Amino acid sequence: MSHSPASTPPRGLFVAFEGGDGAGKSTQVRLLAAALHAAGREVLVTRQPGGTPLGAEIRRLVMHGDHVSPRAEALLYAADKAHHVDELIRPTLHRGADVLTDRYTDSSIAYQGAGRDLGPQEIHDLLVWAVDGLFPDVTFVVDVPAAVGRARRGAVHDRIEAEGDDFHERVRQHFLDLAAAAPERYLVLDGTADPADLHVAVVARLRAQGVAL
Repeated sequence: MSHSPASTPPRGLFVAFEGGDGAGKSTQVRLLAAALHAAGREVLVTRQPGGTPLGAEIRRLVMHGDHVSPRAEALLYAADKAHHVDELIRPTLHRGADVLTDRYTDSSIAYQGAGRDLGPQEIHDLLVWAVDGLFPDVTFVVDVPAAVGRARRGAVHDRIEAEGDDFHERVRQHFLDLAAAAPERYLVLDGTADPADLHVAVVARLRAQGVAL
């Protein structure tokens, strides 16, 4: 007697939140995760760097350790993403669950490519290889001026946050440039607005793309 092959669950939803430090990404991740859970969906919330034991160690090195040269920093971030995708993100999506990530490849392109002036295209090419071509269904860029992000972060800064406003403005502009170049993949949110209003915009965009919420 023949047996039909087991059905494969549809790939889960993959959403990234990007933006400068202090923009409010984590709040939007939390609100969307709650909405997806309420809709009966399985959701994995993660962040980069981090999300795995190796990622946590890379996070400690690049954000809280001693000086790391710009090229080494870019390679460490790429290693985190490669491991994260292979061990956590892709398996989760393939079993039909959703993934929300606080930062993904665009952060490295903006911070190391534009902020560190290593070349956005070079960093992009490195990351395409590192994540084996896996990119979010939609990326929300939570945008705030560098001075606003600095004020929100207060007096304690990690190694990246401690960079000057000129660095963070270069990063900010590159996020905006990425979003402007591919509006079908991005939505820019005004991070100075009420977080509840931003969440409404997030849900509206996902519903427009066919997500049941």
